[in-house]
Amino acid sequence: MKQIWTLLVGISCLLLAVSALASQQSSGAITMEFDLSAHDPAEEAQLWIPYPLSDRDQLITNIAVNGDYSESAVYSDQTYSTPMLYAKWNRDSKSRKLTLSFHVTRKEVSRRDFPETEASWNPADYSLYLTPTSLGPIDGAVKELADQITAGKQGVLAKAKAIYDWTCENMFRDPETVGCGPGDVCLLLTNPGGKCTDIHSVFVALCRAAGVPAREVFGIRQGKKNKQDITTWQHCWAEFYLPGYDWVPVDPADVRKMMLKENLQLEDAKTRYYRDYFWGGWDQYRVKLAMGRDLLLNPPQHGSPLNTFGYPYAEIGTKALNWLDPKTFKYSFSFTKDS
Repeated sequence: MKQIWTLLVGISCLLLAVSALASQQSSGAITMEFDLSAHDPAEEAQLWIPYPLSDRDQLITNIAVNGDYSESAVYSDQTYSTPMLYAKWNRDSKSRKLTLSFHVTRKEVSRRDFPETEASWNPADYSLYLTPTSLGPIDGAVKELADQITAGKQGVLAKAKAIYDWTCENMFRDPETVGCGPGDVCLLLTNPGGKCTDIHSVFVALCRAAGVPAREVFGIRQGKKNKQDITTWQHCWAEFYLPGYDWVPVDPADVRKMMLKENLQLEDAKTRYYRDYFWGGWDQYRVKLAMGRDLLLNPPQHGSPLNTFGYPYAEIGTKALNWLDPKTFKYSFSFTKDS
């Protein structure tokens, strides 16, 4: 049995190596449609949408914005430089519609060629990714757990891997969670079930508590068919910084998602494959849209800072709409795959 297990793990590693040599990509057009016409016309309407940009992992082209707004512009917040499309409709506007469309080419990401020795670094240079957030403390119970997980581990890579393994083994996907989950770390340490933001909030908080720079990434999944409704396909993933190397991609939430989807146990060889794949890798079926926690939008919203900006945000007057309810908020996203 042990020999079979060793062979299966070896095959898993070989598949990862082949995947790294032949990086895949996915491309298509995404259309986001918004209609705030049904809300109180006596109040001003404002809309903020996570805005896609190109980076080394994705190419964004053919951006188009259309609508009957009175004002529109692309801004960013002052802490994370997260881009956002802003639009405003004046009072008594009878129609309040906007469409954002763009084309994305996203490549599979693999960063596993880690150096044998870690470079020296100054934590002050990464202080933004070593500090607590409103729902992600790094002291108290979080710090105690991080110390337990990383006991005896030396260096950033070893600590991050220990936390990744702990997250894969102890968190689980709860399909009843609304949206991507709020990522309330203290509650999750008591009840470790949730979705992607929950799971990655725990990973990030534990990393930061252990002195490992880490952050969440918010976006949406691409479809795999010719045309699909992706309105509720928001996803959150994570990465940590390895000094002298790069930001390293991880996605323990997708490990747990695949375990649930395929009815896998921790000891199954297929689970080992997913754990190996999402340690240092992301698939190509996603689009990065935003980063940061506790965001003050630009122009600033009336309410408190946003816990996350993975969803569109709108206010009618000073009241925020429920971004987790696209039917009431009234928005829809579609993906059309390149032929």
